[in-house]
Amino acid sequence: MSEQVENSGAVRRRLRRRNSSLLILAAGLLMFGIAAGVLYYALRPVTLQIAVGPTGSDDVKLVQAFAQAFAHDGSSVRLKPVTTQGTAESIALFAANKVDLAVARGDLNLPTSAESAAILRKNVVVLWAPSGAKGARRSAPKIKSIDDLAGRKVGVIGRTQANVTLLRVILTESGVNPDKVAIAQFAVNQIADLARDPSLDAYMAVGPLDSKITVDAIAATAAARGEPRFLPIDVSEAIAQKHPLYESEEIAGSIFSSSPARPEDKVETVSVNHLLIAQHTLDEATVGALVRQLFTQRLQVARDAPAAAKIEKPDTDKDAALPAHQGAAAYIDGTERTFLEKYSDYIWASILLLSGLGSAGAWLRHYFKRDERERYITHRDNLLTLISRVRGAETPDELAKMMSDADDLLREALDCYDDGAIEEGDLAVIGLTLEQFHHAVADRRTVISGDRPGLPRMRA
Repeated sequence: MSEQVENSGAVRRRLRRRNSSLLILAAGLLMFGIAAGVLYYALRPVTLQIAVGPTGSDDVKLVQAFAQAFAHDGSSVRLKPVTTQGTAESIALFAANKVDLAVARGDLNLPTSAESAAILRKNVVVLWAPSGAKGARRSAPKIKSIDDLAGRKVGVIGRTQANVTLLRVILTESGVNPDKVAIAQFAVNQIADLARDPSLDAYMAVGPLDSKITVDAIAATAAARGEPRFLPIDVSEAIAQKHPLYESEEIAGSIFSSSPARPEDKVETVSVNHLLIAQHTLDEATVGALVRQLFTQRLQVARDAPAAAKIEKPDTDKDAALPAHQGAAAYIDGTERTFLEKYSDYIWASILLLSGLGSAGAWLRHYFKRDERERYITHRDNLLTLISRVRGAETPDELAKMMSDADDLLREALDCYDDGAIEEGDLAVIGLTLEQFHHAVADRRTVISGDRPGLPRMRA
């Protein structure tokens, strides 16, 4: 009966050890899964939605080219274009926080959450007047400067109100009452109508210097009304000072045509930036990675979308008209923080936390194993008691019984060690005690039997 109870206890201990091993394995798999999930979350690409329009425009082609390049190279930041009907819709989506990025001119009514991530290009103002030809109003004197536009009519290319606002700023700063200048707007697909309209005295286009729309408009008006006379904006520096959204710029000679030269010499004008804007709340590291990708891959993208070569860095000065996003500024100024610099506090806190959890776990393990440890102490004391009893044994059978008891005590101590209730140092104490027990048995055997062979030996 006693043997059955001991066997049942041994079976329970083996089951307990197996369950503990399974729990440790499950905990390890769980930790591995958590670590893998965190790593996947940290390294997964971030996709940013960008509003751009209208359909078929150079802006849309540029954004699509970058989106394809980022996806092809496996970049950490990807772009998902959201095509709109134009800049107004793009800004509306941006203001409603439905997109992360948008393409818009810097002089539009941008929401307060907008910050610049990159300058996609500079839109330059081109003002010119016809020199006169058949069909023109011959009684009207020729226009040689902006001062002569009072009482005249200017044809503005583009339906956006921003162009009209810009023209009124130019007229005001040039000393011309804008209310005395009539303005007619033409869509970009109405260049022919613009050139044939005899009521127009001057023309205005706003766009990049290599814009096909501007070049075609100049050529069309030259064919219909005579060679253009380009009107310089002599107050461009004053405009830039009073209106920070605009910059002073120069139009190089012959940039629109070399034969004939259009213009014949450089012309002073103003420009406005065409921007990639980002939400203020967008993650700094994400914007920094996006800007880095833009400037790293712009020459590659320029093979398919030449406009990519014009991308410039935004103004990172604190007093800039439109502040640069902190992520873009960090990349441009070289103040980006490394992973360790950014998360060192969290890493050290995690190490301390894990250390504390480890200590707490060890304490809990000892706490829950306290019964087994007490049993180990009892076994150790019993083994010491056996040593004392060995010295009083009178027969070989008594020694054999004590040796069997010592085997059971050793087995129990090993079970405690397997369960984690005791450490290697405790097991070493048991080993030392068993060694003393062995010597005591050997000595007592010699005394009892005169060292006769055939007596049972201790099972260690």
